[in-house]
Amino acid sequence: MAKKSKNGKQGGTPATVALTQAGVPFTTHAYEHDPATASYGEEAAQALGISPDQVFKTLLADVDGALTVAVVPVSGSLDLKALAAAVGGKRATMADPALAERTTGYVRGGISPLGQRKKLRTVLDASAEALTTICVSAGRRGLEVELSPKDLAALTDASFAPIGRA
Repeated sequence: MAKKSKNGKQGGTPATVALTQAGVPFTTHAYEHDPATASYGEEAAQALGISPDQVFKTLLADVDGALTVAVVPVSGSLDLKALAAAVGGKRATMADPALAERTTGYVRGGISPLGQRKKLRTVLDASAEALTTICVSAGRRGLEVELSPKDLAALTDASFAPIGRA
């Protein structure tokens, strides 16, 4: 069941709508986004008082010509070689930010793995499997959604693989 964010408003993004429609339990966490921030994920972790190992960022990569979603902890970075290997590809590069925004329907810093315009192959870092809940973008800057990594994987048809680097 969806819970109200700290500011008392319902999320209302494609991500929270998808979660509500699927009947998946989740909690939204809102915070005041600083447009001058260098790292959206680290800003979220700090603002919410959550370990950066529990807050995950959503990145898009081009793996052999196919856009692929990678969800990794904000405390580290994406290992492009590991991502390519996880999906049976040879080479991965970061996707063009404008293409990522057009394809997902979200703006950079607010890209959620949930509720994207187009269904993309998704890989969730294996470190998430050890956690009860993780936070990912709820679809806009300043709004995170907390849910079980198993629920996130089920809703996005994600596989778990060691794609993060400390």
